[in-house]
Amino acid sequence: MAIIGNLEVVKQQVAKSKFSVAFAYLEKTLIPGSEENTRLLSLPLDAFEKINLDGNNFGLEQVYHSKDRDKCFFESHRKYIDVQFILEGEEIIEVRDTDNLHVNFQYDENMDLIKYNDSQNTSILKLQKGDVAIFYPEDAHMPCVKLNQSVKVVKTVVKVKV
Repeated sequence: MAIIGNLEVVKQQVAKSKFSVAFAYLEKTLIPGSEENTRLLSLPLDAFEKINLDGNNFGLEQVYHSKDRDKCFFESHRKYIDVQFILEGEEIIEVRDTDNLHVNFQYDENMDLIKYNDSQNTSILKLQKGDVAIFYPEDAHMPCVKLNQSVKVVKTVVKVKV
């Protein structure tokens, strides 16, 4: 099941070797003036940039406004584990085991994406600045949901090869 919490706490809870590149990159995003921090904070609204980290990991740096729940969807991946990190802003991410959802968009190997029908029986996670959530292939997740009001979110999702 998904692992959620502050970056420092999550780093202590998972196999460091599997996520070492991801954690090193995320730590750099927190250093004011670092290349990673500067790049992320300078992205315009609605930006979505792919950053290669090594042969097994890449980052998807993005800036957006959190959305109404009905504008979001459940997704999962087969080839990559999602390590979602909030640098600025806040959002809700809902989670549900893939076995408990109905597929509405079959697996697209090029996008490494499966989409699911909505479900009201979910776990609700609130991520804020400095929080990270790790979603494994069995963790369908619905990110980008606004908490109380729509806010600007600066986020990076590290894709770690399974």
